[in-house]
Amino acid sequence: MIRRPPRSTLFPYTTLFRSVADRTASTKISAVKPFRVGTKAYIKVETNHKVFGWGEVTGLDPNVACVLANSLFELLDGENPTRIEHLWQKVYRAHRNIRGGSFLTHVLSAIDCALWDITGKLWGVPVYRLLGGPVRDYVRLYPTPKAFKTGTGGPHPFSGGPKDVEELVKRIHDTRKRVGPDGAVMFDAHCAVPPPMLIQFANAIEAYDVMWIEEPAVPGNIEVFKRLKQAIRVPLASGERDRTIWGFIPYLQERCLDILQPDCGHTGGISQMRKIAALAETYMTPLAPHCTASNLGISASIHAIAATALFLIHEFYPTNFGFNPKGIATIDWQVDKEGYVALPQGPGLGVEMDEKVLDEAAKKPQTYKWPGAKLKDGSIADY
Repeated sequence: MIRRPPRSTLFPYTTLFRSVADRTASTKISAVKPFRVGTKAYIKVETNHKVFGWGEVTGLDPNVACVLANSLFELLDGENPTRIEHLWQKVYRAHRNIRGGSFLTHVLSAIDCALWDITGKLWGVPVYRLLGGPVRDYVRLYPTPKAFKTGTGGPHPFSGGPKDVEELVKRIHDTRKRVGPDGAVMFDAHCAVPPPMLIQFANAIEAYDVMWIEEPAVPGNIEVFKRLKQAIRVPLASGERDRTIWGFIPYLQERCLDILQPDCGHTGGISQMRKIAALAETYMTPLAPHCTASNLGISASIHAIAATALFLIHEFYPTNFGFNPKGIATIDWQVDKEGYVALPQGPGLGVEMDEKVLDEAAKKPQTYKWPGAKLKDGSIADY
């Protein structure tokens, strides 16, 4: 016969559990407010207790992002913002025909980051404390004087010849000279160098000790990545255009990438970054997150990577106001002269958003221009 402990011995524990639940049980989402600023959309999630969180949409027409955020409020209205995984699943799986699409996932990324921001503020701790705590004290960033990524100079046709390869090799030579023998050199193929030319180029740069070749091919055909991996000995990296854990599984299973580059603003937010990191760890594959976000988005990504074991280096462009609109987001961290940043210290994401500046910026006429690229013969190119 199992004897139930006396009520007096249970009381302290039930009191503890009740107090934990009560900390956030009455907090409910009351509004979602999007702000359009240049090429960005900033999403504010408000609650009935005046605690709010912020997220950033990148890589998407901000006009579309704002409309979609307003529409998704239907799924969030009245929900407890600390049920982050539940709400992620609710939004992601709400509509079977747009599940996993880039538009939905980019906006969901911002909402997810805003929910983590709220939860950190409610508990009075940085988000990385909610992710198991930091595994490092500093995060290495690029570009810096000792770490620089060079690119292709534009899309290249399949008919690229020796001269085209030589021009790309010169870019690597010049970058190695720039950062020195102990610096990091990366090359961004940007899906714009056809496989035959990329193989020739990769074989020609082995002596320069390049950290990685980024985006060697357009996502979607794993066979191309397998072919390139078999022919290239320089480490290959990719992931900025892949979304959620389901987009990254094939790279790991086929062992055709050496480094994963998820973007916190593209792949599903902090929640998915953590899951992708766990998958990558099982294959001993480090993360080097892609990030063309402003101070808000980079802070969210830093929180995720602070609690990630296998990490290489993180992208960030603090002085590029195309990525980082001036005066909107205030951070409590700075990049030191060696290219490292200490972890954010404030509660939540540790970012202060100037809503007055956002309001004024959103009032300005803004026309989103769709990017694109063409080859010399007028045909459409990947870029």
